[in-house]
Amino acid sequence: MPAQQEARRGRKSEKTRSAPAASNPRRDLVEKQIMEHATRLFAERGFAATSLQDIADATGLTRPALYHYVANKDELLARLVSEITEEPAALLHGINERGDLGPVDKLRAMASAIALHQTQSPERFQVMIRSEAELPEGLSKSYQQSRRRVLKEFVTVIDDGIASGEFRPLDSRTAALGIIGMLNWVAWWYRPGGGASKDQAVANQLADMAIHSLVIEGQAAQSLDGPARAIAQLRQNLDYLERHLDAQP
Repeated sequence: MPAQQEARRGRKSEKTRSAPAASNPRRDLVEKQIMEHATRLFAERGFAATSLQDIADATGLTRPALYHYVANKDELLARLVSEITEEPAALLHGINERGDLGPVDKLRAMASAIALHQTQSPERFQVMIRSEAELPEGLSKSYQQSRRRVLKEFVTVIDDGIASGEFRPLDSRTAALGIIGMLNWVAWWYRPGGGASKDQAVANQLADMAIHSLVIEGQAAQSLDGPARAIAQLRQNLDYLERHLDAQP
């Protein structure tokens, strides 16, 4: 099909789907299947090498029927960007805004949420990482902004924990990047299949690891008595001051 004709069909389909519609279980199911097959094909062949016809064939739809659910490949990729980066960023911000949680509980909830998200959609995250270089300009900008938002939320809660004395005085950006890297790596080694309880157990363990990476020395110091405890705390504070003095011009 010529590119112009495909574009016209895509625009027509997009206009048709722009009108508000009530929730349709059948449509939701088909759209979920389309996303699953598209994700698998993108992972196997790459985004550029996968056509809408490939996705239609894998889903068991004709190409005209596929246009009732999606306008083009870019729309599928846009959904992946939203699912993988925009939704987690909004979720983390909501946790950070809670007034009933302190820094430790916030960080635990945030780490658990990201780990759980990765256990439930590892293949989609892999596709997103592999497709970074192929993202259209608008999507690439949105993707990078969402990634920066995720980093900012972790940096904020770590800074709050340092200020309150609950976290060790570390470089908060480095600590945040380390925790995010650990959580994102789940997508490369985790194999779904054990049900929600398995997903949650993995998320909880990684969240505990994230917490202990920041408070473990403080917890060790708490077990010391008198002068030994004071010396341990002074050493942590001196390390913090030295790092900040070295960073100044």
